[in-house]
Amino acid sequence: MNIDFSLLNLSETFADTEFEKKVLDFIAEWLSESKTVKVQTSGSTGTPKIFEIEKERMRHSAKMTCHLLGLKEGDSALLCLPVDYISGKMMAVRAIERKLNLIVKTPSINPLSNLKEVIDFCAMSPLQVENSLHEIHLIKNIIIGGAAVSESLKIKIFQQLKNSSTQSRIFETYGMSETLSHIALKQIYPVSEDYFKVLDGVEISLDERSCLQIFAPSLNAEVLITNDLVEIYSRREFKFLGRIDNVINSAGLKIYPEQLESLVKKVIPNEVVFLGIADESLGQKLVLIVEGGENDMINAQLKSIEFPSKNHQPKEILFIGEFPRIPNGKIDRKTLEKLVKKNYR
Repeated sequence: MNIDFSLLNLSETFADTEFEKKVLDFIAEWLSESKTVKVQTSGSTGTPKIFEIEKERMRHSAKMTCHLLGLKEGDSALLCLPVDYISGKMMAVRAIERKLNLIVKTPSINPLSNLKEVIDFCAMSPLQVENSLHEIHLIKNIIIGGAAVSESLKIKIFQQLKNSSTQSRIFETYGMSETLSHIALKQIYPVSEDYFKVLDGVEISLDERSCLQIFAPSLNAEVLITNDLVEIYSRREFKFLGRIDNVINSAGLKIYPEQLESLVKKVIPNEVVFLGIADESLGQKLVLIVEGGENDMINAQLKSIEFPSKNHQPKEILFIGEFPRIPNGKIDRKTLEKLVKKNYR
């Protein structure tokens, strides 16, 4: 289904699938007289909930992204994310506000399959990009969100595009439902950046826990206090270290699992999670969980990894066939932790 918002006439647009119907229902809700729309959180950092967001704030968010990426009326955008969540809703809002030609495709792990034409803009999850590497050169601007982009995926993106003639730009995003999608971008390709750069109108600071605070009055009237530990490089740049809830305290050392996971995924392609398991002598024992089956090659690759110190080396490595995930594709760390602890001995 294609919707050209520069020539909008929804009376001539018909849905062939359940997802297309959901998209049209949201567009109708957006174009209604209501000043708010309902948004569901993913539940990746807490209990899923539904809350109402002012349309005017979503318009500001859409304009910020479109301006940064240089999108103009008549450009094309591909919507391949669930429209139940803010990520999919904001793709539709950007198309409406900037009068883009919106191509609607039912969300799947390989949304670019059978894609032939060049698309100006698309938002995807890391899993979708992983399964669309041979087609990403057809997208001029890709923003990746919903989960952190692994080092192994960054390498695959670079290797796939380095010898092509594409002018693609690919960014990792930082944001959440409360910030109406992302408030910061970090370029992955063609330049690999170390720090997220906040959008115009966004102010950042640290609270007493060294967690990120966000003040973006056009998006949220209140200062948003996150549970994300960060290092602030400048008033507009920061590096994500990990979630404070995930910090592991082993033998008095605070360990950020996300940083170790990034290190491991530079070496092996599997998804990995570091967990802290209760231990009488260490407080928490550092355990590495690897998705997939165990084999000699992976074991050899894991042994080759140079960890920051001996205390950062996993005391045990466990293999699990498939990690539990929430609907948007993120690893469900809480369920995984319960599963590991239940079977841990």
